[in-house]
Amino acid sequence: MFTGSCVALVTPFKNGKVDYETLKKLVEFHLKNGTSALVPCGTTGESATLSYEEHEEVIRFVVQAVRKKIPVIAGAGSNSTQETIDLSLAAKKDGADAVLLVVPYYNKPTQKGLYEHFHKVAEMVDIPIILYNIPGRTGVNMLPETVAKLARDCKNIIGIKEAAGSLDQVSELIEVCPKDFTLLSGDDSLTLPKLSVGGKGVISVIANIVPQDMAEMCNAWFKGDIKRARELHHKMFPLVKALFIETNPIPIKTAMGLLGLCSSELRLPLVPMEEKNFEKLKKAMRDYGLSV
Repeated sequence: MFTGSCVALVTPFKNGKVDYETLKKLVEFHLKNGTSALVPCGTTGESATLSYEEHEEVIRFVVQAVRKKIPVIAGAGSNSTQETIDLSLAAKKDGADAVLLVVPYYNKPTQKGLYEHFHKVAEMVDIPIILYNIPGRTGVNMLPETVAKLARDCKNIIGIKEAAGSLDQVSELIEVCPKDFTLLSGDDSLTLPKLSVGGKGVISVIANIVPQDMAEMCNAWFKGDIKRARELHHKMFPLVKALFIETNPIPIKTAMGLLGLCSSELRLPLVPMEEKNFEKLKKAMRDYGLSV
């Protein structure tokens, strides 16, 4: 159910408020361009600066706009276990098909603490759970043995978005987790290598602007067309690097503004790109063939 090109959806803003008219257009854009699932209120969706009311409303709005055509995986993670439970219960009530739960950030729990955190959420909320490991943001790496134990002990923990940047860790995860456990790439540049060792897809940033290419790359791999998958990987690679030249989602929102997909407006403490990086991003977009 949760495979292929899943998009880490941006949250468009207009004059400081969520721009729901544009959000609906973005949902339709992805429905028309082969996206497998939408992931609102994650890192790319600036969940850290959404109010609780906005967070729930964005998820509810996306679920309604999708109209059951593709799955919605709602970002619902927090560094508070109770808050994670509350956000997950709200996402379930609002019709999400699954929740994406980031490893608790800042408080740096031990592996036992990580296990107890996710086990408690899985116990309290009957919804499919996709774990999200991104140590560069959270300050702690959830180890494969912790993930495997959670996957064995909690029937609704069904996958992980893995963004530690390590193919060794991906290989170990696939080796130690149950065969039906879904591994999704959390690094656009490593999606094809992760597919090659058993990954099932990606939660993608670049697919906000080139959804067809990321979807085609995943589909080509699954169909055994390795040559085409490689071509698309190498085509996207320079643009992916440019989209992470500053903290995500600053570059992707800037790119979407240049393409007229949504405003480039961010919420503090995120700020517009530095001029030299802005020029690098524009060049990468032009080289890709995008009209800037």
